[in-house]
Amino acid sequence: MTLDDNITKDLNDIVNLTAQICETPIAMITLIDEDMQWFKASKGVDIYCNTREASFCRFTIEQNELLIIPNTSIDERFKDHPFVKEGPQIRFYAGANLTTRDGQHVGTLCILDVKTRELTDSQQISLNVLSRQIINLMELSWSLQGLEEKHREVLLQKEETDVSQLYLRAIFDSSKDLFILLGKHLNILSFNKSANLYYAVAANKELVAGGFLSDYLEPRILRKLVKYYSAALAGHAVRSEFHVRKDMPHATWLEITFTPVKNDNEILGVALNAADISTRKKHEEQITLQNDALQRIAIIQSHELRRPVASLMGMIELIKLEQEHPYDDYAYFKMIEITVNELDTKICGIVSESETTLNNTITVY
Repeated sequence: MTLDDNITKDLNDIVNLTAQICETPIAMITLIDEDMQWFKASKGVDIYCNTREASFCRFTIEQNELLIIPNTSIDERFKDHPFVKEGPQIRFYAGANLTTRDGQHVGTLCILDVKTRELTDSQQISLNVLSRQIINLMELSWSLQGLEEKHREVLLQKEETDVSQLYLRAIFDSSKDLFILLGKHLNILSFNKSANLYYAVAANKELVAGGFLSDYLEPRILRKLVKYYSAALAGHAVRSEFHVRKDMPHATWLEITFTPVKNDNEILGVALNAADISTRKKHEEQITLQNDALQRIAIIQSHELRRPVASLMGMIELIKLEQEHPYDDYAYFKMIEITVNELDTKICGIVSESETTLNNTITVY
């Protein structure tokens, strides 16, 4: 129930005017809650608050009409009150409700006197009119306070949002990956520094928010990209590899992820995240070349190296067929046979190990 300083000054002016019109030494504007009565402006007394139980005004807010007590000393509700029997010995009281737009009596404009008296019709009308002006001022003050509080909250939220966006933008722009946010028609909504730098170098054309990504792509890449972009607009997150500017300067392998951007269930656009995988592709190409070399080596080992050994083994078998006692006739025949067989076994083992190594290499990569 706080009021700003400008409203408080206006309320004090109304209190003075009320006392003057009604010709009473005391006039007050009060607000009443469940336990307390709070004095927001006053003339003739210097008091900040009072208990609701001890207030005269609690009887006023229990009715809708103006409450007038010409002689408090004979009124059953007031005659035993300490302010009537003792102290200032109040004899007259009149109070008009401060009624909000929704019909709640939140306080009073009241006048008091130490003498019994009556109010003229014009004084009663003035008291009611002034009470309505008071609640209008109060509600205006509370509305302005509410608006000011909302404005502060909006400014605080904006400040927090600006800081969050700054942090997000810093993270966004620090990424080496290319990030582009597209609308529903390949229109560019946002992008990071890496994406802008890539197209400035590769296509000699900087990205522009509001432009169209199709203006920056080769026809071959555009046709493939549209297929995945359409899948993302249909709600599917997809990924594919693109060999951009193939056989041209700044040729690059990009792995692009297409992610639908949603608000609740509505798809607003597609986020493209492109990672440069050129180094990985070169590594894979080197592995392929190595595998091809291993295959050629395996062929040489299995055919070229073993062929002479096979010829020797054939000649040994021919000698054994033509000679009745080759081991007796030729002193070194047995040794030659053993040596050739051992060599064949070694070559077969090398071929087998080469094939195993080749298969494992292909599987790993």
